[in-house]
Amino acid sequence: MEFNVRAAKALKAGGHLTWPTDAPGLRLVRSASGYAWIYRYKAPGTEKMKQLKIGEWTAMTAAQAEVAWEKLREVRNAGRDPGAERKAERKATLAAPAETTPDPLGLVGDLIDAYVEQAAKKRAKKGGLELRRTMATMLPDKLRALTPDQVTRAMAYNLILEHEGTPVQALSLRRELGAAWEWAHDAGHIADTVPNWWRLILRGKLVSKGKMIKGEHVGQTKRVLTAGEVGVVLQKLPLLTPLNRDLLTLYLWTGCRGAEIVQMEGSEVAEDAAGVLWWTIPVAKVKMRRHPLATDMPVPLVGRAREIVMGRRELHGDSYLFPVARGKEPHVDQKVVGVAVWTHQDECKSRPEVLRPRWGIPHWSPHDLRRTVRTQLARLKCPKDVAEAVLGHIDPDANVYDRHDYKSERLEWLARVTESWEEAARR
Repeated sequence: MEFNVRAAKALKAGGHLTWPTDAPGLRLVRSASGYAWIYRYKAPGTEKMKQLKIGEWTAMTAAQAEVAWEKLREVRNAGRDPGAERKAERKATLAAPAETTPDPLGLVGDLIDAYVEQAAKKRAKKGGLELRRTMATMLPDKLRALTPDQVTRAMAYNLILEHEGTPVQALSLRRELGAAWEWAHDAGHIADTVPNWWRLILRGKLVSKGKMIKGEHVGQTKRVLTAGEVGVVLQKLPLLTPLNRDLLTLYLWTGCRGAEIVQMEGSEVAEDAAGVLWWTIPVAKVKMRRHPLATDMPVPLVGRAREIVMGRRELHGDSYLFPVARGKEPHVDQKVVGVAVWTHQDECKSRPEVLRPRWGIPHWSPHDLRRTVRTQLARLKCPKDVAEAVLGHIDPDANVYDRHDYKSERLEWLARVTESWEEAARR
């Protein structure tokens, strides 16, 4: 009998179609959830009526259902129960041990290498390199040669404790190993029963004592330069190379991060109708780029900042404005200006045979200038939301509906800040 598609679609839940002559026992049953092909038969020996699901329509066509029905009917005619045989097959499959292959991440070393490879790709270049360095230098070979289940709490504790003299590094190692274990658990590379000791040991016990200078801790105080110290820095900028002089000036005139400044490209700079020069930092370059509210960041370039950027754009066009003189990287690294500042610090004792002028300002770094800009904005009574926008911060309590770009406010308050820097330089 030819399958009637129209009749099948007209079935209501609980109804069915049969093949009384061509395929006795085969029927299409409609339920609330869909259609199913069913084989109804009398079990051999007991003559008890049974039914067996063959498949679902429309995934299985009527012709395919008839072929499957024919095979089941042959089993029934041979005196065997097709339903009982299928049940036995399923039971045997569940009872059979699963085929396993050796886990390629069986050793801690293999696990860590795989974690580093996938994690480093998701981080900025600097973060990826630091992750590789941490695992290459701080993870001992004896631990790499173990399997994850062989790592005890005491082993984890002693490894992290070995680095308590450098608590920041110890915290980084503990955090990365904990993340590696979590990743391996999620990916099925280690059993759920293997504990993640790295998340349990020394919680809250590793606290940084601040940076060290000449072997002594100088504390965790976040340095902010006074107006007088800013004036000294500006007066002594000629001590530096043009590259470092320009970078330090842009720290003070924009409040931007060093990593953002060194990546500035001429194509990102444009003048508006009012004659204001704007640097638009693409969201992909800002530190907060992963935040859902992150956007391109407009930065007004006024005074010295405008002069520096216009001059460099004349030299380098639309490409990077701070290119490297030699090497494969397209632009200089922000550490270049940090080294330059340190070289002229009173505390710097490297290469004592080289005579060089000193800043006369203790314990400061380029990033302290960014903090100094933020503090100066507060001194000038700049509204908090505007000051945070100037620095490219995103308030965790920010209203997701506030999409104002604060361009006019950035221009107004950065102009005030730079006026105060010029005044400090004249003192």
